[in-house]
Amino acid sequence: MAVPRVIAPGLTASEGALELLPIPTTMAAMTDGRVVHEVSNRPFTQACLLGESGLDEAIAAFLSSGRERDEIDFLAGGAVERRHYRVTMTRLSYRREPVAMVCFVDQTAEVRTHETLRREMATDSLTGLPNRGGFTDALEAMIATGSSRWAVLMIDLERFSRFNACLGSMTGDELLITVARRIKGALRGHDVLARTGGDEFGILLSVDQDDAEAGHVAQRIRNALSTPFRLSDYEIRISCAIGMAFGGSDTAVAEDVIRHAQVAMKKSKASKSAEAYQTQALDFAREEFAMETALRRAIENEQLHLVYQPICDLATGRVESFEALARWTDEDGVRHSPVKFIPVAEESGLIVPLGRWAIDTACRTLAGWDARHGRDCGVSVAVNLSPIQLQRDTVSEVVGRALDAAGLAGKRLKLELTESAIIADPERMAKVLMQLKALGPTIAMDDFGTGFSNLASLQTLPIDVLKIDRSFVTAMLHDRDKVAIVRAILSLAQALGMATVAEGIETVEVGQTLAALGCTYGQGWAYARPLEADEAYAFLLERNG
Repeated sequence: MAVPRVIAPGLTASEGALELLPIPTTMAAMTDGRVVHEVSNRPFTQACLLGESGLDEAIAAFLSSGRERDEIDFLAGGAVERRHYRVTMTRLSYRREPVAMVCFVDQTAEVRTHETLRREMATDSLTGLPNRGGFTDALEAMIATGSSRWAVLMIDLERFSRFNACLGSMTGDELLITVARRIKGALRGHDVLARTGGDEFGILLSVDQDDAEAGHVAQRIRNALSTPFRLSDYEIRISCAIGMAFGGSDTAVAEDVIRHAQVAMKKSKASKSAEAYQTQALDFAREEFAMETALRRAIENEQLHLVYQPICDLATGRVESFEALARWTDEDGVRHSPVKFIPVAEESGLIVPLGRWAIDTACRTLAGWDARHGRDCGVSVAVNLSPIQLQRDTVSEVVGRALDAAGLAGKRLKLELTESAIIADPERMAKVLMQLKALGPTIAMDDFGTGFSNLASLQTLPIDVLKIDRSFVTAMLHDRDKVAIVRAILSLAQALGMATVAEGIETVEVGQTLAALGCTYGQGWAYARPLEADEAYAFLLERNG
């Protein structure tokens, strides 16, 4: 193949041909085992590509390979003036010795634009810290280095949603920026801090000596956040949950370490101290997710049912009411303890449909007993209200519809709630309880004595019954302190005009003692275990004649 002749004063045909190309181009051949640039155009010379590290090696590899064409990415220049090229090498067949035309397409602008966009996408716009994606990139870079030991800390700010709702989003943003600065000040220069969520921060630590370093950093962070924050006209104290997980040269997936730290962070919320990830914690979390899925299906397929435990008058032995308790047997016949599935329901929000179902079912059951009895069967039914349901659901509307559908008067229903439900948001709970009380149900405070009730709130809230927690009742005859606590609760209830129910009565002697102390009602295995609906009705007829 003949090379076309180019008419250009002072240039050879090859030189003239290359000068027509607007991009850096060179013709390189192999001579005596080395690369010789026979002809180069002006853009190639101006780009100072001749002698760039690695270029001749790449050309030599191509010419030795026998390939007709190849493309590679090539970096030229120093760190400040780094240029990115896409290099195309084409073998020329009209020469007997190996020779190639090498063309350079400058892609620097595109690469820098891509890097800028990637950097922006990996950066939190509020704090300027890496976001979740940027934090994952930093972890993957750490894994790529093969570092022998490092740690991830996940930090969750407690009560931030309340601050944000009360003070406004701008003040909330100011708080997040200030928190980020304080955390950054508690870290070492080479540690990476990121904002991985709304009020969640992640930290990547290199462990120089032992794992205790992560604990020391966690304590420094707690100390840094312990000083009150002054925002607008408010002084705010922030507490946080901190979870830690460790990685090393055997770690393959960055997200696994983040997830482990978040599992530990969840445990930290309960323990109020920094927690390190344990393998069993993830197993437990997986079990919870599996139970959540199965429970959701069970609610949809109506696989749960209620059992009813009698609440008896301690003086006469007559049944005064029944407490409805949820039970769950899955498709495989496995019985799940409410101690396990109720917390999962509360954590996942399934407690709302579960609570609605329990109220409806209990009311229908009581109406069915009335129908069998031919009139009012003389008892009420008690249903537990979860703090989560009280916060998220329109409970008064749910109760009103259930009573109307069953044709029951409001006084036939008892609603039991724990002290924690009131403490969480006392003003809102007061309004909710007033709305419920207007419908006629009896309001009982369950597990009394185990929480932190404000005695003033007991006086102002429409509470009719105090239920003494079983921890004070069981084996009380062998513990003077328990007797003293029970006597104090009974005195308080009498002063406030409230009835009392003792839970967990396991022997007749305990029931008699409670009656002598002035307790009104009791429930427990000394009278009956939780019964199926038909068994409960038969027990009612037997006890009340």
